[in-house]
Amino acid sequence: MAASLSLKDVNLHFGGVKVLQDVSFDVEPGVILGLVGPNGAGKTSLFNCISGHYKPSSGSITITGKEVRGSAPSRLARLGLARTFQHPALQLNATVLQNVLLGGHIRLPGGPVSWALRLPYTGRAERAIRAEALELLDHAGLGWAAELPADELSHGLHKGIELWRALLSKPALLLLDEPAAGLSHGEVQQLIATVKRIRAEQDITIIIVEHHMGLISALTDQVVVLDHGRKLMAGTAAEAQSDPRVIEAYIGKDSADDAA
Repeated sequence: MAASLSLKDVNLHFGGVKVLQDVSFDVEPGVILGLVGPNGAGKTSLFNCISGHYKPSSGSITITGKEVRGSAPSRLARLGLARTFQHPALQLNATVLQNVLLGGHIRLPGGPVSWALRLPYTGRAERAIRAEALELLDHAGLGWAAELPADELSHGLHKGIELWRALLSKPALLLLDEPAAGLSHGEVQQLIATVKRIRAEQDITIIIVEHHMGLISALTDQVVVLDHGRKLMAGTAAEAQSDPRVIEAYIGKDSADDAA
């Protein structure tokens, strides 16, 4: 079985600035992988390369064996990739349900003409996806908020709305960009429980960019550590936290020597 995601020698240059350098790793199906590293390590840039928002300067990115380097986000969505953002990209004047339903758009049959004409098969698909969205919200304990404008909900709930929107697309590969940013301790614990449940209930591979090491330790099967655009190491979260190279990258060589 092909890896859910495979990167080989991915480079990203902006002018003369080397943002990513020869980054390679594989993510096997069903794995939760954490992408970690100090500020400026290149984590978000790599996420943007994987999700089609940046085109790498060179290298290969494959999803289930299909080369996707430089592909548009719309093609990646059709191949089963969905992502969230550090700052939720919601339509705040739309309802919670309307925001979640945007994730199901990729699953509608036909095209703009059949959607505009509201042909019978399109209407049936829309009703089925709407029912799924309501079920997702009920399952998440958010059914009460389905018809409320999104801007009436908290930042933590905005994060949840974006997650359920991504899941409505039925992704095989889910990218979570700093899902714990701005959340309280209780909300982080709820997020951990939610992601564990998603993995248990769905056949899905998850990649998480996150600074919250408690979440990374609780959720991930393995981590890839970046530093200055290069892969520093790969292993478990526990191995990363005890690796002298990782400690040095996070707190600096002099501090690491003092700690030793």
